[in-house]
Amino acid sequence: MEIKAATGDIASSKTDAIIIIHHEGAKKPEGVAADIDEKLGGAISNLTKQKDIKGKLNEITLLHSMGKLTAGKVVVLGLGKKQELTTNKIRGAIAEACRYLRGKCVIRIASVILGDGINNIKTDDAIQAMAEGAALGLYTFRRYMTKKENDFGEIKELTIFGKGKKAIEQAIAKGKIIAEAANYARDMVNEPGNYMTPTQMANAARQLAKKYELKIQVFDKDKIKELGMGGLLGVSRGSQQPPKFIVLSYKGRQSSEIDLGLVGKGITFDSGGISIKPSEHMADMKGDMAGAAAMLATLYAVAQLKPAINVTAFVPATENLPSGTALKPGDIISAMNGKTIEVLNTDAEGRLILADALSYAVKTGAKAIIDAATLTGACQIALGKITFGTFTNNQALLDKIITAANEAGEPAWQLPMFDEYKEFIKSDVADIKNIGNRYGGAITAAKFLEEFVGKTPWVHIDFTGDTDKDKGYLVKGATGVPVRTLVNFVLAQAKK
Repeated sequence: MEIKAATGDIASSKTDAIIIIHHEGAKKPEGVAADIDEKLGGAISNLTKQKDIKGKLNEITLLHSMGKLTAGKVVVLGLGKKQELTTNKIRGAIAEACRYLRGKCVIRIASVILGDGINNIKTDDAIQAMAEGAALGLYTFRRYMTKKENDFGEIKELTIFGKGKKAIEQAIAKGKIIAEAANYARDMVNEPGNYMTPTQMANAARQLAKKYELKIQVFDKDKIKELGMGGLLGVSRGSQQPPKFIVLSYKGRQSSEIDLGLVGKGITFDSGGISIKPSEHMADMKGDMAGAAAMLATLYAVAQLKPAINVTAFVPATENLPSGTALKPGDIISAMNGKTIEVLNTDAEGRLILADALSYAVKTGAKAIIDAATLTGACQIALGKITFGTFTNNQALLDKIITAANEAGEPAWQLPMFDEYKEFIKSDVADIKNIGNRYGGAITAAKFLEEFVGKTPWVHIDFTGDTDKDKGYLVKGATGVPVRTLVNFVLAQAKK
């Protein structure tokens, strides 16, 4: 979909549908909506008086212009109460409106700037949110469908009307890049496991490197063994797919230093290994590489936005399957940093491959590290799919992540990292064991990872990579979380 900027009178625009807004509590149309209302003979005012239009958030009212406007359709979009409006609500509202109009087989849309100047929302932030919301909300994954649904249309153009065309274009460009990065991650996560193998993930990273002039290294099994990555090697033992370790780097300033290391869990399919999962919902485990996808997608955006900062993604990629050669409960392996690990549950495999990736990132001298992983069901039980869990050894770093997450509309919640939790992962036969008891599972997993970062400032993100229904700019399937959070953080760090 093309997102364009325009100035002038939206009522005269040559488009299929126009989006205007109404706020909850407003007794009559305001601004552009008042002008459209006049051209429609007071239709909006009448519906408002009759309380058919209330202006509640995401409320959609469709009117037909009956030849009174160039556009055949007008959508009155509710934005809720003015004093409660946020950029994230703008994101969700435009997504809902675009999806609704797609269902009406609309191809071209024109819209006013949603929420411009309301509740201290800056114009460029509102426009960026609109670009993000439209691109995210219209996302589909239909690559393997050979039959097109008759009622499934495609919106090819969204034009945002306002003052200052160049400024609108700049905000659109930024929003579109960030949304497309999240959609890139969604594509990777939605791919079936027989297509998104560790090798294909490495190929995808190579394509990014070629397109955006990034530096890439892909380590094969022999190199992984040479580096002493016992966690990645151990988890991969049950699969016929060879493991890969991907290092993808963006250089935004003249220095060999890595300002930020991004580590993502890349389990391209997780059966649980010998500690096999129940068959119900196991198909969803193709998405256990959402952390890796998020890190590659973050560099997809950063490479285009070009901030003055050096960022490197470290991605361990493998399948976790049962076989005669698979890692067994009770086995002891050694991570890259030399720590020995007693493996009590082979379904706690993500932390094993992250242990090696974190150790490698520390060895490169990364000044700060953020890892992201669909690591524990315990975190989802604690927080649901509304927010993701965060853990840290550096409060100042985490505070910045939480700020970036709030700006992105991807809320984060900090969980404790008290030393007492370390007791749960002490082993009688090795330095550490890979799982504690049933209590505080997300925290003990984070305490495990902490063993491999040393004194490097570090944040761990434990998140859910999918949703089961369309809502706002999230659509059923992969969410693309936390890509926009990470991009916001990188851009903020580069401004320092």
